[in-house]
Amino acid sequence: MTALMSIAARSAWNRRANLVWMVLAIALSTALLLGIERVRHQVRASFAQSVSGTDLIVGARTSPIQLVLYAVFRLGGATNNIDWDSVQRLAGHPQVAWTIPLSLGDSHRGFPVLATTAAYFEHFRHGDGRALRLAQGRRFDGTMDGMFDAVLGAEVARRLGYRIGERIVLTHGDVAAPGALRLEHEDKPFTVVGILAPTGTPVDRTIHIGLEAMQAIHLDFQGGTRVPGATIAPEHLRRFDLTPDSVTAVLVGLKLRSRVFALQREIAQDTREPLMAVLPGVALDALWDLVDIAENALRAVSAMVAVIALAGLASSILAALGERRRELAILRAAGARPRDILALLAIEGMMLMLTGVAAGVALLSLTSALLAGWLETRLGVALPVSWPTAAELPILAALVLAGFAASLLPAWRAYRLSLADGLNPRT
Repeated sequence: MTALMSIAARSAWNRRANLVWMVLAIALSTALLLGIERVRHQVRASFAQSVSGTDLIVGARTSPIQLVLYAVFRLGGATNNIDWDSVQRLAGHPQVAWTIPLSLGDSHRGFPVLATTAAYFEHFRHGDGRALRLAQGRRFDGTMDGMFDAVLGAEVARRLGYRIGERIVLTHGDVAAPGALRLEHEDKPFTVVGILAPTGTPVDRTIHIGLEAMQAIHLDFQGGTRVPGATIAPEHLRRFDLTPDSVTAVLVGLKLRSRVFALQREIAQDTREPLMAVLPGVALDALWDLVDIAENALRAVSAMVAVIALAGLASSILAALGERRRELAILRAAGARPRDILALLAIEGMMLMLTGVAAGVALLSLTSALLAGWLETRLGVALPVSWPTAAELPILAALVLAGFAASLLPAWRAYRLSLADGLNPRT
């Protein structure tokens, strides 16, 4: 066996120009296969961790998935709002550590507007417990002097080209909704004071303002339309109580997570207002099961990449076999048995696959290191630089074994070639 491996290595070195291209093709296929697998896991993890560190999402009674859709992903609309009194009772509950009220409804050039409090920047977490981070500027402080401050998500700023100090006008409601009227709050423009760093979550597509600001821009609105002649100038807003009447949903963090189910039951049984509380992780997993067509598509692409790589390996070895018929015949004439030729080509195929797969892992690591920041900024997907994980090792092993099996086809053909056929090859 040692002699065969030595012969295989020397033969490969003599054909190194052709084998480099074969190794490169295997490396590219391996990097693509492993990269797709990592992107698939990252997309699912990013989806499942759009909000982390939050124990409960509280809203009006509806389906848990619908509550998560509008509270986390800003999609759809709430069936009803939560009274501010209920929000205050929830914030004062002895088991509750913090609350983040969320008020939705308005938009700006297709992006949702979220009204909240300073607690949003202190307690909201995403991914593996990461806090929101400002790339530029500052967050709003909720005071009267800074009432019309806005903090933009990374994608909003990038796609609309906004910078610190820019003045923007919000639109009443979602103009994309069927039959919606385009009513703008042009008399109360906002100033961009901060831009958040990319998170890969719906935060990137959101414009953040204070709860009092949301109340202020709707003082002269009633029933979804502006009251004629009731325009209130910004300098007169101090005369009004800007405490919100209601909000869309509330994110809740507990002092003890072990009490989450008890508080969930307590909220559901409260007769003062019909509310529901959902565990975000459970609801997000259920939502992913409904929209996992993207994951299935990535799996299909991975399978096609693997098949194409193996077909390319087999065809390359078969093509090279015609050029090596005389070499193999000389080995036969020197005393090599047909099974030795079979083993020789099988060893070459295994060495080729191992080298190509190792090069593919290195290529993916290099690409990840170079493009990680760009991918996270532009696409919201992190491609980690890491050694193959325990879940990826079986994939790489299966790829090597499948490549070895594919190389057995040309090896079997060489096994069946006669000595005379190799010494007098037909052209």
